[in-house]
Amino acid sequence: MPSSPKRFIIIGAGPCGLMAAEVLAAAGHRVAIYDRMPNPARKFLIAGRGGLNLTHSEPLDAFLTRYGAAEDWLAASIRAYPPESLRAWCEGLGEETFVGSSGRVFPRSMKAVSLLRAWLKRLESLGVTYHPRHTWLGWHGNALRFTDAAGQEVLVEANATLLALGGASWPRLGSDGGWVDMLRTEGVEIAPFRPANGGFMVPWTAHFAAQCAGKPLKAIAATHAGTRRLGEAMLTQQGIEGGVIYALSAGLRDAIDTHGETVLEIDLRPNMTVDALAEKLGGRGSKSLSTYLKKAGFSAEAIGLFYETTPNRDLSPHALAARLKALPVRLTASTGLARAISSAGGVT
Repeated sequence: MPSSPKRFIIIGAGPCGLMAAEVLAAAGHRVAIYDRMPNPARKFLIAGRGGLNLTHSEPLDAFLTRYGAAEDWLAASIRAYPPESLRAWCEGLGEETFVGSSGRVFPRSMKAVSLLRAWLKRLESLGVTYHPRHTWLGWHGNALRFTDAAGQEVLVEANATLLALGGASWPRLGSDGGWVDMLRTEGVEIAPFRPANGGFMVPWTAHFAAQCAGKPLKAIAATHAGTRRLGEAMLTQQGIEGGVIYALSAGLRDAIDTHGETVLEIDLRPNMTVDALAEKLGGRGSKSLSTYLKKAGFSAEAIGLFYETTPNRDLSPHALAARLKALPVRLTASTGLARAISSAGGVT
């Protein structure tokens, strides 16, 4: 324990702020968290509705490549606290984890709320105090200025402040990027916010959108600019989203910013070669093409995507197989910052 504990103020009660509070309080310091929302970790709870993907089980060197251009400066931190450390921390809260078929790691309960309750209980036991409905206004000398739930201004002093303010996606959950001007005034360089891990717009025909919106494409691969990812996608009224799309989203976004649009290739049978798929597709006979593909095990939405992206369908089995493994989907825009899972940009 430190000989003279310091007082830390953390602004932001998302996972970053809570984790910082735990580390500082466990080291013996006095920690208070301030947040403008009524409850902590609201976006964390929304993310957990789909099962709460905590991390990935792939080898660390492969895992690091997912950080793209940020890998160089993040690698040391991630190696110091790798995915297995996060799993151990989670299990220390009584939440056992498991590896799903995709290699992603989830809590056994598949719920964010039980993990969050255990986490908040630990923070309380460490003496961390939580101050909801406090909106940060900036500084007054060395003090932090807030307005409280009653609209009264409050001044708070500390030895140090940690800003865990989040980005600008899903603003209704708390992170709206409203802090940018305050930091710019203090001379902090800010890069514009852009969507990350988000969906994209596709000019579907009305018929396809009506028939396939809300349907998943399971066990596929997606390729863009030489990068290939395995996973699932979700067809939407306006376009496409889902894990395999999010994994490629930075490159897709940048390509659209540069060229106005880009093409994503979808492989409906990533575990088969073109030759093996062509052999499986042999012997169509008098069957209609859609019946033929259904008999070969393709889902209705996969068949719909083939029809949507393939004007000329008079193909030999080999050409048909090649097409099914490289369906071109034209992306024209991101679905926007407000609905992106996270945002790029912020403090440089």
